[in-house]
Amino acid sequence: MPAWICATCAVQYPDTDEPPAHCPICEDERQYVGWHGQRWTTRAELAGAHATELREEEPGLLGIGVVPTVGIGQRALLVQTDGGNVLWDCVALLDDAARDRIAELGGIDAICLSHPHFYGADIDVADAFGARVLIPRADQEWIQRHSPRIELFDDEVEPVPGVTLARIGGHFDGAAVLHWPAGSGGRGALLTGDTITVVQDREWVSFMWSYPNLIPLDERTVLDIAARVERFRFDRVYGGWWGRVVVEDGAGAIRRSADRYVARLRGTRPGSTAT
Repeated sequence: MPAWICATCAVQYPDTDEPPAHCPICEDERQYVGWHGQRWTTRAELAGAHATELREEEPGLLGIGVVPTVGIGQRALLVQTDGGNVLWDCVALLDDAARDRIAELGGIDAICLSHPHFYGADIDVADAFGARVLIPRADQEWIQRHSPRIELFDDEVEPVPGVTLARIGGHFDGAAVLHWPAGSGGRGALLTGDTITVVQDREWVSFMWSYPNLIPLDERTVLDIAARVERFRFDRVYGGWWGRVVVEDGAGAIRRSADRYVARLRGTRPGSTAT
């Protein structure tokens, strides 16, 4: 029986004879059902038309994507540390060549996920490497393929020593970020998926309830997101797609971007005293 994969969001579902009738993740207002209706694929079908792409983002950080892109088109990141390796977010296909390369780098000890849109084939990957899958309890309802490998946490957990997975909220109640202190040459890196999304002007980030449907977040939530990451020291921010990286002053970019966002919600300009 195949483990069905939604063609629109690329999240994997349980092994069944027939595909599910619906994809709750796509039917939620933050996502969408494709214009031609709900469609499904499988890992075998994807492997016949796609390949896994690996790129070194910086020493100790391997980008993992799929070409041609599948679903939302995100790329995952493998954080390599002396205490173990963490896969940040997931993709729908990890082919044999990619699995072999990751195994050479020490495998995967834990899979950490920013939010349900980026779950991909997380259980397939976890089974391949014997990894734990860490998901915020606040997003438990969005788990579509259950496994004893899944471990729920509340606000913060260390998947491997020295690396912190923190629930930040916003895009989803459990939307999370991963803090890697050794990143960016020891200046620290924050991996955000689109809990905090790096925009086209890479000196800035943004925050949304729904990206494809352009539904904004409220002022209090945006300011809370910015405040929650201030406890971490980091210079670089890695978003969810190739090239979406704030390469320096990432902490400043998040604060400036939150201030700009809130100013526009208020109908003012950043720094204005108008209310």
